[in-house]
Amino acid sequence: MKKPFDLYADYQPESFEFNKANKKKVDMIIAKYPKGRQKSATMPLLDLAQRQIAEEGIKANPPVGGWIPRAAMDKIAEILDVPAVKVYEVASFYSMYNLAPVGKYLIQVCTTTPCWLCGSDEVVKTCKDHLGIGMNETTKDGKFSLMEVECLGACVNAPMVQINDDYYEDLTEKTMKEVLDLLSEDMKPNVGSQKGRKGSMAVSGPTTLDKEAKKAGVA
Repeated sequence: MKKPFDLYADYQPESFEFNKANKKKVDMIIAKYPKGRQKSATMPLLDLAQRQIAEEGIKANPPVGGWIPRAAMDKIAEILDVPAVKVYEVASFYSMYNLAPVGKYLIQVCTTTPCWLCGSDEVVKTCKDHLGIGMNETTKDGKFSLMEVECLGACVNAPMVQINDDYYEDLTEKTMKEVLDLLSEDMKPNVGSQKGRKGSMAVSGPTTLDKEAKKAGVA
């Protein structure tokens, strides 16, 4: 089950340090901002910390996906010389930051109107039935967490889900199950449209404004 956001929970590690490679990235990120404006680096440093946790979490048993412990937020506050609460505020405001442990594969199902009209209920049901978990829960083996989210900006290819950094679009119950089966074996499914459409072109194929204007009799 996905644990609630709790700064003092037992799952919170006592300390956090950026690894050697990421320390170089920290310096590069901060250098992008004017002197005295280093707090602007808060968001990219939170993302960097979350990605480091994900990289390290793959080796754990059970595996753990990317999330941001309190110790990481405190370290970022120290690096940027800002009060820790300023980092907490940013991290807790944006939904892309996970403030409690999640599975290796974080499934974010869009259920906003366009996806709902195109069958997101069936996608949600497939995930729940196939993984044996509900929303905001994690499988016992630590591989999958399931979340419901608002619009992810791929409405034209609805219904869709985001899994870690990847979008899977034009889903059906069958293709959603196929994606989950491949990920359960740590294999990489094809990202993007599961119907084979390229980008956001019409389901019927590519069109041009010139051709459509002539068909409409306005050119």
